[in-house]
Amino acid sequence: MAEFVTVATVDEVTPGERIVVEVDDRFVALFNIGGEFYAIADLCTHDDGPLADGELQGYVIACPRHGATFDVRTGEVLSWPATQPVPRYKVRVVGDAVQVALG
Repeated sequence: MAEFVTVATVDEVTPGERIVVEVDDRFVALFNIGGEFYAIADLCTHDDGPLADGELQGYVIACPRHGATFDVRTGEVLSWPATQPVPRYKVRVVGDAVQVALG
């Protein structure tokens, strides 16, 4: 069973924003969209570039390097040049703590 780790407080990620946190030597992009939290690897599967620096429109993040897009809810690839999904992680809110599980 995956172990949840507190990575932020609810106040640290306002709606429409994102932060990057490190969990077990992995960089995770944590998004707040409409009060719901989502977490994906901060790593474009096309060229290993950081995703969180890209433009966020709704649930879609665009890689700032080559424009591949991904759904932050699922990690699904939405456009080329990426062909593999980004790892998605479970997120829960306990009190005001935002927790992520990598497993």
